[in-house]
Amino acid sequence: MVLDRSKNGSADGPWWRDATVYQVYVRSFADADGDGVGDLPGITARLPHLADLGVDAVWLTPFYRSPQHDHGYDVADYRDVDPLFGDLGDAERLVEAAHGLGLRVIVDLVPNHTSSEHAWFRAAVEAGPGSPERARYHFRPPSPEPPNNWRSVFGGSAWTRVDDGSEDPEWYLHLFDSTQPDLDWQHPEVGDMFVDVLRFWLDRGVDGFRVDVAHGLVKAPGLPDHDDPDLPPPGRDDSMVARDRADEPMWDQPGVHEVYRRWHDVLAAYSAQGAERMMVAEAWTPDAESMSRYVRADEFQQAFNFAWLLAPWSASAFAGVVADTLEAVGRVDASATWVLSNHDVVRHPTRYAAGATPERGLARARAATLTMLALPGSAYLYQGEELGLPEADVAPEHRTDPSWFRTGEVGRDGCRVPLPWEGDEPPYGFGPAPAGSQPWLPQPAEWASLSVAVQQADDDSTLAFYRRALAARREVLPGVPREVTVEVDGDVLVLRRGDLVCQLNCGESAVEPPSGEVLACSGPVPGAADTATWVRAG
Repeated sequence: MVLDRSKNGSADGPWWRDATVYQVYVRSFADADGDGVGDLPGITARLPHLADLGVDAVWLTPFYRSPQHDHGYDVADYRDVDPLFGDLGDAERLVEAAHGLGLRVIVDLVPNHTSSEHAWFRAAVEAGPGSPERARYHFRPPSPEPPNNWRSVFGGSAWTRVDDGSEDPEWYLHLFDSTQPDLDWQHPEVGDMFVDVLRFWLDRGVDGFRVDVAHGLVKAPGLPDHDDPDLPPPGRDDSMVARDRADEPMWDQPGVHEVYRRWHDVLAAYSAQGAERMMVAEAWTPDAESMSRYVRADEFQQAFNFAWLLAPWSASAFAGVVADTLEAVGRVDASATWVLSNHDVVRHPTRYAAGATPERGLARARAATLTMLALPGSAYLYQGEELGLPEADVAPEHRTDPSWFRTGEVGRDGCRVPLPWEGDEPPYGFGPAPAGSQPWLPQPAEWASLSVAVQQADDDSTLAFYRRALAARREVLPGVPREVTVEVDGDVLVLRRGDLVCQLNCGESAVEPPSGEVLACSGPVPGAADTATWVRAG
């Protein structure tokens, strides 16, 4: 199906309102040139897999020019493609090919910080203290100790002395790696530059942006000390759903909303030309209510709902997330999002296997996915979850995550291992490299049985399940009321939308399934343990 971008959406709203979006981690999806690293031509060649899967859009992690200290989230040039991944022509051909298959394209935007190799930061280092160039970042005068007690998300202090050759150098702020200096969003040139970046990619046909660290751009005036500096940063533990967070001067400051109102106006101007554009925020906020502030009518179209991802395997926990999320977004007439895995967290089959077997972890993962797909709003899938990939065990000598080098903790490499497409040994069709060679992160030997080619031939595979589930979503949900009734009975969660009933059994024993026509089931039979079932009530 060729995408008609002159149509903004269905009768139920714009295209993104209930879309299924597939996240591609560019380094690990498909490699066209055989260097062991995924690239844009590789993605383009594999887009038919996504069209056959039944998704509506693809989100690409950063492919901009970068020294790759944080795998592309350290951007040196926002208007160019890193040669590791291709060139601008490859990006334009990818967008065109995706549209030809009926897929929208969302690209990552990283506005909180640049690379230390960005032209602005290089100029700031050369210009010296007090210069206009340094005013674009958070530089502070020399002192024996860092300017405040802020901690980096990747471990250690959030301050590093600039390497400018002086005897007593200034400090600069980096909430992430020291190669990722934070921009000062009070400086007008920063906002102007990113508006130009938005237009650059909109002019090349992209349909939307996923905004990295959307809650982190603006800092509290004066950069005061954190009252609880040892509190894990947002998203690094379950504190976002377990308790109220302390006031944090580096996160979720009111000024971020002015930035996004301006961006909203830019996208609205392009949408008015006949192709609906959107933004989705990566905003780790304390609760659903604070998340909803990012999706008011003049800001983002959507924000990631991390409470769903962080919830344990529990009918009551899922029920609370669903009820709280829908209530919060309903107050601002926004669209919810649902996500279970991404490139920053342990894959959900492995998370759900804690205290159980890998087989039960996978069964629970499939059940959670089918439950998620029954809800109103957009579902975001992470590459490889359609294959049931578990978290890979990456040996220390192969780890590349900057947080591993700063903290000694395992980091995020295990969810970023390249996909297995076909064959009996690495690289499993990931690229044209010789059989037996490993890509940038090594693939486990047991992944041979999880490849796309193997699962395509198995009607009981996780890939076959995802295709059936997404087909059911497309066929069943249009016209179904958006209002959801949430019921919990012990270990059983029941969601009702009109005559559509989704039952999720989180318990150890089978239960009686709801009566009616079975539309989809994640397990062997409706009502089984660790199984979700859709029925049309009779």
